[in-house]
Amino acid sequence: VQLQASGGGLVQPGGSLRLSCTAPGHIFSVFVMGWYHQAPGKQRELVASITTGGMTTYGESVKGRSTISRDVSKSTIDLQMNNLTSEDTAVYYCNAGGTSPFERWGQGTLVTVSS
Repeated sequence: VQLQASGGGLVQPGGSLRLSCTAPGHIFSVFVMGWYHQAPGKQRELVASITTGGMTTYGESVKGRSTISRDVSKSTIDLQMNNLTSEDTAVYYCNAGGTSPFERWGQGTLVTVSS
């Protein structure tokens, strides 16, 4: 199953974006869900995760600036990112599995932070 992320775009430094991803119910209700990013020339890394019980964890790069959330009724996982900087420029993906993501990756959504 490939999860498709959406909501990326061009934003100015200091701006905000909300990314969204819809997961099949049988995935959403069982697995830890996560948002990952891959900056140019760097490896993909986990930036935020949320368990089925709603417990959240954040990578140092986004901690304090981002909020991951899940909507059970819609099987969606959102990532609200605030106070964006050029360091946040990356392709963002959602996937299941948290620190051990599923092997298959969907098409991510590009976030570009630039003035």
